[in-house]
Amino acid sequence: MEHNSTFPIKLTELDMLRDEASSYLKSVQWEQGSRAKNKDKDAKDESILLYLSRANSGSSVDITSVSKTILALKKRLLPDSVALPIHLNQTLYAVQEGITLGIWIKDSYYDASGLSSLNENKSALDSNGKREFESKMHTATAFMLFSTAYKILNDLKPFASDDLSVMKQKFAGIPEVSLLSPLKGIACSLFYFDKYLGHPEIVKSDKDVIDFTVVYFEALIGEIQLRKSSLEYTETIEDRTYKLEKSEFAISGWNNVFSGTAKSIEFNKIKFEQIVGNRDAKHFARRLTERMLSYDFTAKKNPFQELGGFMPVFMGYGIPGTGKSMLIAAIATRLKEHCDNLEIPFLFHPMPDTLISTFQGGSAEKMVEWMKPMQDPAKLIFAPIDDAENNLQERTAQGVSAGVKEVIGVFLRYTEGAYAVNYGNSSIGLFTNLPEMLDKAVISRVQGRFKIDGARTEHDFLDQDYIWWNKLNQSLPDFVNMENPESYKYLSDQGLSKNMGEILNTSSKPSEARVHAICDKVEAKFKSNEHLFYANLYQEMQKAFPFFSSRDVRNIQSAISLRLTDFDLEESWFENPETYFKQDYDTKFNMLQEVMKGNMKGLDFSEIRRQEVVRYLDNVATIADTDFKRKVDARVNQLNIETAARKTFENGI
Repeated sequence: MEHNSTFPIKLTELDMLRDEASSYLKSVQWEQGSRAKNKDKDAKDESILLYLSRANSGSSVDITSVSKTILALKKRLLPDSVALPIHLNQTLYAVQEGITLGIWIKDSYYDASGLSSLNENKSALDSNGKREFESKMHTATAFMLFSTAYKILNDLKPFASDDLSVMKQKFAGIPEVSLLSPLKGIACSLFYFDKYLGHPEIVKSDKDVIDFTVVYFEALIGEIQLRKSSLEYTETIEDRTYKLEKSEFAISGWNNVFSGTAKSIEFNKIKFEQIVGNRDAKHFARRLTERMLSYDFTAKKNPFQELGGFMPVFMGYGIPGTGKSMLIAAIATRLKEHCDNLEIPFLFHPMPDTLISTFQGGSAEKMVEWMKPMQDPAKLIFAPIDDAENNLQERTAQGVSAGVKEVIGVFLRYTEGAYAVNYGNSSIGLFTNLPEMLDKAVISRVQGRFKIDGARTEHDFLDQDYIWWNKLNQSLPDFVNMENPESYKYLSDQGLSKNMGEILNTSSKPSEARVHAICDKVEAKFKSNEHLFYANLYQEMQKAFPFFSSRDVRNIQSAISLRLTDFDLEESWFENPETYFKQDYDTKFNMLQEVMKGNMKGLDFSEIRRQEVVRYLDNVATIADTDFKRKVDARVNQLNIETAARKTFENGI
């Protein structure tokens, strides 16, 4: 459902609820249900679940105090510390803030859904009214717990360990979740949270408190997501977004689980000049950053989209060891530096390695979580998928998991289809050593592609060595006692190219034999400056490569449009952002149109068209043939090994 209105969560209103939240941390009472008490005790979970089921020491009602447990932890972990250690303090504060926000969300739902008036006239309700009242209470409780957990994760996730697998192994799940009423919901979830914190196996250091809190509240969100489909009267949850004042944090229905927590991931700072070779890749990356920076936050669109020079999805491919990870870092570095300079919010949002889930539907849900933040028009977003063949592998290949199929389904829906929103502020980059293993439908979404081929020339290899030995030279001058080349200044070839033509060197002959043959065949009938040449070329390609389609033709058209916008933004625009970046959308669009017209005067359309068509068709053929070639090579290699082994064996005898 479309989120059509945004409501502010006012800080002054939260201030009035904070005392209520801290009172729950001081004391809640909960009576365990019989199922939680008699939980099946399999071997792995026995000690912790048994501990949880006996948590109320015999009496039927137990009073729990999270704040007392945290103080007891302080005494156990850091007996000499006077102040509450930072991680314990941070956790207590985050849980209090989460509950405060949850109460505000619950109150808001009461008013929006009509639950407040049902509550006031509770005694006069007929059986239908009572049913509606109970149903809305369940939904209010679920949304309150969801929002509480979501806010806690937003505040603590950046401080938690990257790898939570050890903590997740210790964690035996939440024995029960109550949605009967908001008070029961909070009491039940805090009761088990507190019992876990008090278990000696769970918390061994103050950092463990943050890690466990993240694991626990992630599990609570998971439990609520499981119950979501049985809840009624959810319209007033799904039709709006709640945004916390003076903050990036927002709650948008249930689905958006991590958009409020999409934090920029840390990356190594790398300059393009430190990457050897890869002229095509560096040029593409530079153009991408300039185009993203032209996005207009007020109009929520990018002038380069109108000019035909923007790539929501692109692909970099090449053999291992040619610099894919360095290139990802270099794009992120360049974007971050310019964004800081222009005071623009930037999100570096790589796809996590842990996306594929063993649970049915789990991978799709995680993929939606990852894709959702890219629909946020309020920041520039660079979302690389490194080793893309792992999560976006050809679906028809043998042994491909259901999780991969789910991930691809979501990717296709969000990149072109009903859910696809592209304002021109985000770009997804697929980086792979094995483009032939990517799903065909995924490859067809790629609007820009480039080779990451590493060092290629004598100068490239000189520079690659220079970067290495120069570090030795700096720490120990004259240690490297070797002659320098006479006619080459180190790193002078590693700068950025002026335009694509300079890189392609007007190469318009195919490098793939099958494409070469098709081109020659068509060229025998038509000249390459005739439109019929391309119509027949595409038809012949389709005969040779059945998966070649109209979408490939559209991608070729995009590539040609990219060449028409293949010009530098003026240096002075970066030095003085008011001249271009801070202008309104129409001014930016007109300025770019002028530069584009000037750029086009020096170009030959039919030559560019031929270059880009050949480049694309070569790529199609390479991807189609590589898989077959690899299988042949592996078989040949095996036969060679067997032959050599036989000879060795015979000679030995």
